[in-house]
Amino acid sequence: LCGDVGFGKTEIALRAAFRTAYSGKQIAVLAPTSILSSQHYQTFRKRLKPFSIETGLISAFKTKSQNNNILNELKNGEINVIIGTHSLLSDAVQFSDLGLLIVDEEHRFGVKQKNRILKMKNDVDVLSMSATPIPRTLHMSLSGIKSISTINTPPKARFPIKTQIKYYNIQLIKSAIMLEINRGGQVFFVHNSVKTLDDIVAMLQSHLPGLNIEPAHGQEQKKQLEMTMNRFIEGNIDVLVCTSIIETGIDIPNVNTIIINRSHLFGLSQLYQIRGRVGRSDKQAYAYLLIPKGLQLSVNAYKRLKSIEKNTSLGSGYNISKSDMEIRGVGTIFGYKQSGGLSQIGYGLYSKMIKGALQ
Repeated sequence: LCGDVGFGKTEIALRAAFRTAYSGKQIAVLAPTSILSSQHYQTFRKRLKPFSIETGLISAFKTKSQNNNILNELKNGEINVIIGTHSLLSDAVQFSDLGLLIVDEEHRFGVKQKNRILKMKNDVDVLSMSATPIPRTLHMSLSGIKSISTINTPPKARFPIKTQIKYYNIQLIKSAIMLEINRGGQVFFVHNSVKTLDDIVAMLQSHLPGLNIEPAHGQEQKKQLEMTMNRFIEGNIDVLVCTSIIETGIDIPNVNTIIINRSHLFGLSQLYQIRGRVGRSDKQAYAYLLIPKGLQLSVNAYKRLKSIEKNTSLGSGYNISKSDMEIRGVGTIFGYKQSGGLSQIGYGLYSKMIKGALQ
């Protein structure tokens, strides 16, 4: 299922889970990060509880004994929906009767993990969801190995995100942040280096003394990270200076400005996902992609940034994936390589050969 960021893929997953649970089968929901799986757990539990459907969460934020209790309940069939990260794919997780596997943000899982999913059970239905499928997956769907559906209709009162590529400039950063704060919003400042994250926080605090600016990254204590994220969601932090940890699925409607530092170092779908963390309400959202002054961009980095700047209309995730496929190649279908020599023979001929082989 290919649908843009915030277009309602989770809603479809919820309904599929509901139908599956009422058919007497269990559902596993796989998410790439602990933060996203916690968010899914809240949503699924709230929506499914009234129908006596039990939801469980395997999480790094929990103790080992809490996780073991949930695994036992899952094995005995007391839990209908289990949500978790990669740990759901381990041998310790046993189901009483698994019927549906939902893979959220499918592009964040490696080929080995996807092959592990295939081995879990042959007769399980799999729903993979992504706003920007990786070239290999997109190619599999275009050549008929997988079937694909796209959601093209944006939610009502949604505006495209205004995106600008700019050289790093502290005055621009200050005015962008103050513009957002003055209309009652919050800001993401993405800087993808844990080592220098505190320097960025200190620099911003010196220029914007009245604001509450805090860091967040994946290497800090799980409890600390969870507390920081909760305080940000509740609106107690004005600017969150973070790594690409926010890339997947986080939904905070009050954040409508994002500044991505050293944006030329990110992959195409990564940039698209990170930008999609804003613009999830009825306010106009802004994204600033910053590159260091005087930097000579590589050809691929230039293509990526141009593609992001061009594809700002709602629902352009699919186009982004297609340009990603053209920049990187499609990889090998049966091997582990994720980018391949497509450019030598062209996509048309490649598809023709695959279709012939499939038939």
